[in-house]
This record gives sequence, C-alpha cells and structure tokens, in this order.
Amino acid sequence: MLTDCHTHTEASPDCDAPLSEMCRAAREKGIRCYAVTDHVELCRWYPQAHYGAGAEDSGDGFDYAARFARSMQQIQAEKAQQTDDFTLISGVELGEPDADPALAEQIYRDERLDFVLASLHELPGEKDFYFLDYTQDNAEQLLETYFAELLHIARQGHFDVLAHLTYPLRFIAGRDNISVDMGKFRDCIAEIYRTLIARGKGIELNTAGYRRSYGKPSPEEELLRLYKDMGGKILTLGSDAHRPEDVGGALEKGAALAKSCGFTEVCYFLRHAPHFVTL
Repeated sequence: MLTDCHTHTEASPDCDAPLSEMCRAAREKGIRCYAVTDHVELCRWYPQAHYGAGAEDSGDGFDYAARFARSMQQIQAEKAQQTDDFTLISGVELGEPDADPALAEQIYRDERLDFVLASLHELPGEKDFYFLDYTQDNAEQLLETYFAELLHIARQGHFDVLAHLTYPLRFIAGRDNISVDMGKFRDCIAEIYRTLIARGKGIELNTAGYRRSYGKPSPEEELLRLYKDMGGKILTLGSDAHRPEDVGGALEKGAALAKSCGFTEVCYFLRHAPHFVTL
C-alpha cells in the first residue's frame, strides 16, 4: 500500500489543482493514505502591510493565514465525503517555522491537523532558493547557512517530519549544474539527524527530484543511508505533487531506495502519530 505524504492543491500559491482532482488522482493510482500539505510560509503569515512598506515578495505572496484557513476548510469538507478505503490526511507544509516559533506551535496543535511537514525554502533576508543566482562560492556559503538553520528548526520541534533535506540542490545542482562537496556539511546533517531521532521526529524521502533535471531524491542515497545507520526509523514518502498527474510520482522508486538502505517500513501520520506500512 503506497502512501503519498507531500502534495499540494490550489490553496498553495504554486498549484492550480482543486483538492477533489488531487484526491481522485490518488485513488486512481491506488494510494490509500494520502496527505495534503499545502504551503504555509510563516515568514509571510500576515498580509504584506503587516511587514512594512519595504517588505519584499519572494514570489510566493503573503497572507498565508488566509491560505491555511482555506486549506483546512477544503480538507474537512473532502474528509466528510471519503470512503473507508481511502484515508485523507490533513497536513501542512510549514515553511520557515523558526520565523515565529510560538505561531508554529499554535499551528502544530490545531485540532484539524494530522501531520506537519517542516521545510526551509528561504533564508532570513533572502528569496526562495528557486529565485537565487548561484556561483560556486555562494552556493557553499548558502548551504552552510541552510543546514545550520535546519538544525535550529530541528531543535524547536514543532513538526512531525522534516521535508526535502537537500531542497537547495534542486536548483544549485539540478538547474545551474554547480557541483557541491556535500561532505563539508555531513557533520551538521548528522547533528540534525541526531536531534530529530532524539525528539521522535522523522525525515521525508521526497521523490520530486526524479521528475526534474536533478534526477535524484531528497535526501539522496548516501544521506538517507546515514539517517538509517544513525538509528532513524520514521520515514515518509512524498511526491511533492503540484499537479494530479504527479501524484504518487516515483514513489515506487523511492520505496526501492529506502529498502536498499535498510528500511523495512515507511509511515504516514494521523493525529501526529506515525502509522507504519511494510515495504
């Protein structure tokens, strides 16, 4: 039984697909535990006016409070129509949760939520990694700051699973063809894993990279194996689909990679509790 624990709907700024179409695609592809995790960027929770006239739009807009409210309303309505053979998981992708830890905790405790993915799409004072221009020098500097920030997020812990650990590589390596020695960040990544494991949190194996020029999941094999070797057990699979045709994308490939790294189970979440599925 495949699970897809990272997908989006039109409540996210970078998706146009209605929830009903995404759920239909999941059912048609045999996915029985399906999480909707629309974007909520905490650094832009309020309308733009709240942040002052000089606040820049990173490309993803402001007022994520309204987006979150719409996502929750739509998921609850869809849940009322679900059948016994399909579990719709009410989730959120909480971007930059360290921008407002108190608000992150408030959202985490929202009774409507089953599952919170934590992600880091942009560094303080920067735009989303998608919009940045990279050179060999600044790529490594940005990654060093990125992983340090992820460690800060891991220590705060207002989430269930850390999403796409190597998100910036989609653009640094996959789009701009800049080679980076990831060994330089291994110690920090190991400390992130150590913190997650101690706090009962997990990581995601995000398969979106298989559909892109990068051609690799996040994290890739070496870093996924490191998580397993350090004692990591909580692992979710996520397609990061923004279109119905991408729902479930490369999940079998991700599952095969997880098995090759020694995982025998992956999980999905209900009421913030992991439920394990045998691979």
